[in-house]
Amino acid sequence: MKRLACLLLLAAAGWAADGPRLFYSRSFPGSTPAYIQVTVEKTGEVEYREAVDDDLPLKYKLNDADTAAIFGLAEKLDYFKHPLEAPVKVAFMGTKTFRYEDGGKQTEVKFNYSQDVTAQTLLDWFERLAETAQLRISVERAAKYDHLGLMKALLGLEASLDRARLADAEQFLPLLDRIAANETYMHTARARAAEIAEIIRGPKK
Repeated sequence: MKRLACLLLLAAAGWAADGPRLFYSRSFPGSTPAYIQVTVEKTGEVEYREAVDDDLPLKYKLNDADTAAIFGLAEKLDYFKHPLEAPVKVAFMGTKTFRYEDGGKQTEVKFNYSQDVTAQTLLDWFERLAETAQLRISVERAAKYDHLGLMKALLGLEASLDRARLADAEQFLPLLDRIAANETYMHTARARAAEIAEIIRGPKK
């Protein structure tokens, strides 16, 4: 009976892994980072990588409303079954890839620049998800290895928050609370972390 239960749990995990997933990547040699990759599960699980073979992606959970909005945009684009490249000559801004995966099926499209408004909106969503992950990495790294650089990382986080560029800002609260309560950090950094946390917890605009 226990063995059957284990098999059922493994099967359920396998089914979840094969569920609908959106994939985005941007390859732009010479930029920093030169490559980014974001996947969003139908459940809202997000993974961010800066290398195709990155075995330790940064992971976080997106709320239901934002997840639905992102998948809704993919649906409007017919799950990437049609070209998105604009028929105009523009500078190279990196090769972008949209991909929809569902079980063993997948459809994808690559482009440099698109004039499609829905594609631009979805692109902005993915870039926001990537920017959020990059900020998490920056603040966590500074908090652990570079106390003198922590204030700069927090200011970058605050700037993105002010510009409404953070996806699911509440995910930063545990980290900000730890910084605010840790007396090994400079007072200015602790105070700024507490202020940012208060803004995130405050009334929604």
